[in-house]
Amino acid sequence: MIKIGFLYTRLRVEEKLLLEELESRPNVEVVRINDGNRYFDISQPPLEVDAVLERSISYSRGLYVSRIFEANGIPVINPSLTAERCGDKYVTSQIMVDHDIPTPRVLMAFDAKTALEAIEDLGYPCVLKPVIGSWGRLLARVDNREMAEAIIEHKVLLGVNHQVFYVQEFINKPGRDIRAFVVGNEPACAIYRTSDNWITNTARGGVATNCPLTPELSEICQRTAEAIGVGLLAVDLFETDNGFTVNEVNHTMEFRNSIDSTGIDIPARMVDYVIAQVK
Repeated sequence: MIKIGFLYTRLRVEEKLLLEELESRPNVEVVRINDGNRYFDISQPPLEVDAVLERSISYSRGLYVSRIFEANGIPVINPSLTAERCGDKYVTSQIMVDHDIPTPRVLMAFDAKTALEAIEDLGYPCVLKPVIGSWGRLLARVDNREMAEAIIEHKVLLGVNHQVFYVQEFINKPGRDIRAFVVGNEPACAIYRTSDNWITNTARGGVATNCPLTPELSEICQRTAEAIGVGLLAVDLFETDNGFTVNEVNHTMEFRNSIDSTGIDIPARMVDYVIAQVK
């Protein structure tokens, strides 16, 4: 019997599907760990489990609880290092650049004046994003200097977490982007996310349809997973005239809209991988 810790904030559809899959497996005992309902003595082993599947909605909670388990020799899927690389957009972009993986151009600035200079240098339209965040929240497409000045002023007033300015090249995508699911270093399936809005996340109303896993798409996803750290990842990509470009990578991805669209049992693939990591 192996014990799998299941770390979560709240049980969304995805967590319920993963729990159902885990609990259906013979010789697997699931230990539920709510990341807000307990404290941890860092001088003591946290729990007797063989591995932890990290599904926290809170990036910071998931990161620190994962580190506590790892400090006691308990593997976490995905590891805290992978979470750090995915959870900070600058870090993800820097890794893509360092590994020569196509990705939109990014300029970083750290006060209002230089942020405006960076935006003007990159040109309009461009995109301002918080370095930490998900579901397409607090993204802003900047179409002109007046908009840039207003958004920068708002971000300055929002406080310290918004005074790191991540300025990204705007990619004129064809009304859709691609999310590819990678298990280990093998792409399992992919979807198009289509929307009339420039933000195509399914959490913001984007419609999921199957996207064929071409050799070109599979290859860039494998390279991305190897650069970030193999595990359970979702790679978000744009289509351009020069091929695919990697926008972001997610380590606790949602997949509820992708199972029927692709015909792939994504939670089963994920659970297979988690069990395989237990030595």
